[in-house]
Amino acid sequence: MLRSNYPPGSVRWATRRAQWRALGLTDEDMLKPKIAVVNSSSDLAICFSHLDEVAARVKEGIRAAGGLPFEVRTTAPSDFIHSAGHGGGYILSARDLIVNDIEVGVEGAQLDGMVCLASCDKTAPAQLMAAGRLDVPTLLLACGYQPSGRYRGEHCDIEDVFLHACGTPGETLTGELTEMSEDAVRGPGVCAGMGTANSMHIVAEALGMALPGSTPVAANSPAMWREADRAAERIVAMVHEGLRPRTILTGAAFRNAARVALSVGASINTIKHLQAVAAEAEVDVDVTALYGDLGASTPLLSAVRPNGPHTIEQFDAAGGARAVMARLGDLLELDAPTATGRSVGDNLADAPGAAETPGTADDPGTAGDPDVIRPADRPFSHDPLILVLRGSLTPLGGIVKLSVDAVRPDTFTGPARTFESQEDALAALAAGAIGAGDVVVLRGLGPRGRPGMGMASQIVFALDRAGLTGQVAVVTDGQLSGLVNRGIVVGEVRPEAADAGPLALVRDGDTIHVDLPDRGCELRVPADELERRRAEPLPVREHGEVGWLSVYRRTVRSLDEGAVLRPR
Repeated sequence: MLRSNYPPGSVRWATRRAQWRALGLTDEDMLKPKIAVVNSSSDLAICFSHLDEVAARVKEGIRAAGGLPFEVRTTAPSDFIHSAGHGGGYILSARDLIVNDIEVGVEGAQLDGMVCLASCDKTAPAQLMAAGRLDVPTLLLACGYQPSGRYRGEHCDIEDVFLHACGTPGETLTGELTEMSEDAVRGPGVCAGMGTANSMHIVAEALGMALPGSTPVAANSPAMWREADRAAERIVAMVHEGLRPRTILTGAAFRNAARVALSVGASINTIKHLQAVAAEAEVDVDVTALYGDLGASTPLLSAVRPNGPHTIEQFDAAGGARAVMARLGDLLELDAPTATGRSVGDNLADAPGAAETPGTADDPGTAGDPDVIRPADRPFSHDPLILVLRGSLTPLGGIVKLSVDAVRPDTFTGPARTFESQEDALAALAAGAIGAGDVVVLRGLGPRGRPGMGMASQIVFALDRAGLTGQVAVVTDGQLSGLVNRGIVVGEVRPEAADAGPLALVRDGDTIHVDLPDRGCELRVPADELERRRAEPLPVREHGEVGWLSVYRRTVRSLDEGAVLRPR
């Protein structure tokens, strides 16, 4: 018996029937599997603008497959829009708000399953977290990347606009930015490139929670609509089969997801999001450690912008996540279960192989393109693009993201220049108070310190435009863009300053040493001096937040726990 059905004559049955009959549903409809179509639609951002049409198509497919669809709405955060308020605090915090939106809609109504329309950065991780928490049959449907434009004859997307806008403070770029922003985005969908959104869509497939061959995909393309139809049909079958997320979200699934993320040079944000999914699904796994442990043995099979020369369109045409997984082969745990009801190995049995003709920068090539997605014995690199550094300054880890053509020193030692906000750091740079050899320490931006986790990327790219890449290092507990970062940038330091992590003990002039080959990040200050500093008040700003952010600050856990919400 479906959990959504109640005994005829009962109070619940009678009141539901009265409500649903008024919606035009028949008694026969009310006996069908009731499927939530989780829709984060919004007019505020182009990434969500097509989701109402996708939801309508999925609902139509669910009806055709013998189910009864109900659309469930959630908040819809866009990094480029919603980061304007409270120093970006509404971005990461909105992830957990979405989880609770889904819980209210699906668990409150006791629906039988859900198809989640994954779009911008925080929707996919939130939907996976909700799947793990509620443990009802769930599929993620990636709703696609946006088409990019051109700027003065060169490829141009929203991330190029962002990077160009992060110039040295005071630099006049208005004319160029106006021209770039006219054509950077030509339609709906998520940011092009291997940023957080496309990374998380690929991770969902690697976990087994999205159908094989469905990621990435161009928004509103024939392929996207086919995947919408496939998901609609499959979710009804999953309900009848009783195939639940916690059957799929095993330790093996997380190891596969980390392996795939490393092989495509995914956004570093995948680490905290996967940890959060594991927390909600009650899987005992340390995702940060996985990235560190698996990095050395995972070949880099693709180099999609900004990691390298290829576009997301080329990666898609070359076979996408499924082709990557096929080429990883035995490096994956092939017996891991998936949403198809089959194992990873079974799903990959007929995956695309190497194409005869490799693609070029102007021609994406054909499925299985061995230049865009390389064989494991001919990778772009044997070294990982995501490094986990541990040391006296980062005892629980700090994350470094590189690119295949990164030009930066392997080690860096210098005096600390401490800042409690990105605005202060930018002002110091503009005033010439940050110079070659310095280590910029930007703190108080972690999940609890901001609260909600503030962005630290602008100072990184401002340093780049000031010609200081490789000459100045950055260490921060803030969130970095899903883009690659310039020079030596250690982000998402754990514990954060607001949790009395060592970052809070750094003072101007302290020596900091970063060693990428040895995966170390050290604060070279005597132990007795650090002990003395621990008795001093923490250098954390109070932002005077109320409402949602005040709830978030009181309940958010540390990044090594995925920054999920739990009573403290």
